[in-house]
Amino acid sequence: MRLTARGSYAVRALVDLTKHGNSRPVSLREIAARGDISVSYLEQLFLKLRRTQIVRSVRGPGGGYLLARSPAEISVAEVIEAVEEKLEPIYCVDPAADRKCSRTDCCAAHLVWKELARRIREFLDSVKLDELSRMTQGFVTPTTGVEQVASPNGVAPPVLAAGLPTGEKP
Repeated sequence: MRLTARGSYAVRALVDLTKHGNSRPVSLREIAARGDISVSYLEQLFLKLRRTQIVRSVRGPGGGYLLARSPAEISVAEVIEAVEEKLEPIYCVDPAADRKCSRTDCCAAHLVWKELARRIREFLDSVKLDELSRMTQGFVTPTTGVEQVASPNGVAPPVLAAGLPTGEKP
C-alpha cells in the first residue's frame, strides 16, 4: 500500500474538522489555511467524503462541513477508501482489482501479501478520528504558528509509532 496525497490530505482534513467542527460547520477555506492544502483539492475530497456519508454539508452564511457521525465511529481505513485509495499492498489480494493473478492458489508470496493486507486493514480500522484529534492536540507549525495535524518533528505520535492498539497509552 502506498498512500498518496489524496488519502493523507483526507485524513488531515478530517482531523482538522474533528478539532474545529464540534459546535459549528467549518469552511474548506479554514481547513485549507490550517492544513496547507488547496481549497480546490479539498473540494474534490469532500465531494467523495460527502457521497460516502462521512461528512455532511451545511449551506448558506456560516455554512461548511460537519462530520456525519461521531469521530469515534470513523476509522482512517474508511476515510482512505472513501477517497478511492487502496489498502491492499498488491493487486493479487485486492478483490476489486482489474487484473487477476492465476497463481494465488500456489504462490507462497501471496500468503504474505494476504496477511499484510489483513494487518493493514485491521490497524487502520482501529485508528479513529477522535483518537488522532486527541493525539495531535497542540501541534503547531514552526513557521505560521497555526495548529497542524502532523507532528512538527515528523515523528508519529507515541501510540501510533509504538503500534499499540488504540486506546492504550505507552
